[in-house]
This record gives sequence, structure tokens and C-alpha cells, in this order.
Amino acid sequence: MTIKIGNAPCSWGVEFADDPRNPGWRDVLRQCAEAGYNGIELGPVGFMPEDPPQVADALAENGLELIGGVVFRPFHDAAKWQDVLDASRRTCEALVAHGARHLVLIDSISPRRAPTAGRADAAEQMDAAEWAAYRDRIAHVASLGSEEYGLTVGIHAHAAGFMDFEPELERLLEEVDERLLKICFDTGHHSYAGFDPVAFMERHIGRISYMHFKDIDPRVKADVIARGTGFYEACGQGIFCNLSDGDVDFPRVRQILLDAKFEGWCTVEQDCDPTLPDTDPLGDARLNRGYLASIGF
Repeated sequence: MTIKIGNAPCSWGVEFADDPRNPGWRDVLRQCAEAGYNGIELGPVGFMPEDPPQVADALAENGLELIGGVVFRPFHDAAKWQDVLDASRRTCEALVAHGARHLVLIDSISPRRAPTAGRADAAEQMDAAEWAAYRDRIAHVASLGSEEYGLTVGIHAHAAGFMDFEPELERLLEEVDERLLKICFDTGHHSYAGFDPVAFMERHIGRISYMHFKDIDPRVKADVIARGTGFYEACGQGIFCNLSDGDVDFPRVRQILLDAKFEGWCTVEQDCDPTLPDTDPLGDARLNRGYLASIGF
């Protein structure tokens, strides 16, 4: 088994390219390497310069490989379709320029879903027509990434979007050709949604092309579910914690990957707000890398 461990700019609080709170992109690359990782994701398109030689030089200086990139856009909103397409194509072009493999599609947070994050029984559902159009937009970008750019495209379930809960994810997988769309499996978001990430991996490991390692604090999760706390408030309460401090069974995750002879990248993601006084992205990145090494990654 050849598994490589990477990290992502979201572990430094980078969710949107134009957020003035973002750290410098070169600082993120440097700290990622200092923490012991060999690869990093692109982050939101536009965070790193859309200038291949400049980024290539910085990656090389830090001994990092570009793993892939995420299109975190409102696939659920037909009125934003041109924005989704623009971000998708720009991300594909950046990935191809650096020889990266993974294009990850995430339906971004919806105001209709944010209040019921983690509560499948209370979440609003799309009707048949809305679902079909939504599915087709995802399939269109999957086809763009895989057939036009030669990338491996994975769908990523995410709390507070319309691709959140396990039944939605499995429905999409049934309706979109596996040759176009794989799974980027995020252990933490699956737990946040109220489902067992290990059980899902056991059923679908053959379609998982890429892993995101994230953990969920079970005490915070229980509290936000009981109180009906919205997604953004839950993030502020620290629902995303260091690996091994949460409820995801990473030794079992490792064993499933071993048994399946999985090869490729597993990327740590620990979403944070870097401006909070007790936030230490570099320290957390080191702790997470150390924990993964301790269990054989």
C-alpha cells in the first residue's frame, strides 16, 4: 500500500479566496511542509496565484506536491450556475497545470440547510424536479473534469449543503455514472451528518478515490444536535477537532484502506478560524501528522 498524507489550506482557515482573514499562501505552503506533509490542496481557486510558474516554484521550494482542488460552490442554486462553471473550469486548469489528479465537488452551504446540519430527519428535501436538475449540474461538472481535463472527480458530502446525508450521497452515486464520478470521502462530515463513516467505507471503498481526514468532537456534536444549533454556530463551538480527539475510528479507517490496497492521497482537513486567539494551525497540523504516523500512516 502506498498512501501519502497531505493537508489543505482550510486547515489554516482558508475557505474563500477573497477573505481578508486569510494567511499568505506562501506561509501556508511553508507551514504545511514544516508540519511534515508532502502535499497540499489548491484551496479555493484564486487563493494561490493563477500563475503556474509562480506556484510551481513555491511548491518545489517547500518539497510539496499539489494533490487536487475543491469546487465549493452552490450546485443547489440554479441562479449561480455560471459561477459554478467558472470556478470549475478555473480549478481544472490550475490542477492540470501542476499535474494534480483530484477534482473534488462540494455543494456549498445553503441557508435552507444550515439550520439543520447533522439532523437528517429535520432537513428540507428537494422535490423531484429540483433534485434532477441538481444532480445533472453535478454530473455536468464531473463530465467536464473527467472527460475534458482527464482528472479523477469525487463527490464530497458536506454538512449544511444539499449533499449532506448518507441517503442523498448514495442516491447520487446510483444515478451518476461511476466512470465520471467517484467519492472523495470525508470522515468528519459523515460523522457530523449522523452516519457511521467506517460502515460507509466498508460498503463503498471500491468507489472512493480520495480521502479527507477530519474528526468531530462528540460532545460538541451531541450538544448541537440536541439544541438544533446551526452549522456556523457549531463551527464556532469547535465541532471540528484534532484527529484522535473525536469520534472517528482512524485505526479502523486505516485497516479498510489497507485491505482494499488503496493507493494515493489522504488529506487532513481541520477547518478553523485563524483569527481566534486560541487557534494554532501549524501546531494542529503537526499534532495531526504525528497522530497519523503513530497509527501507521
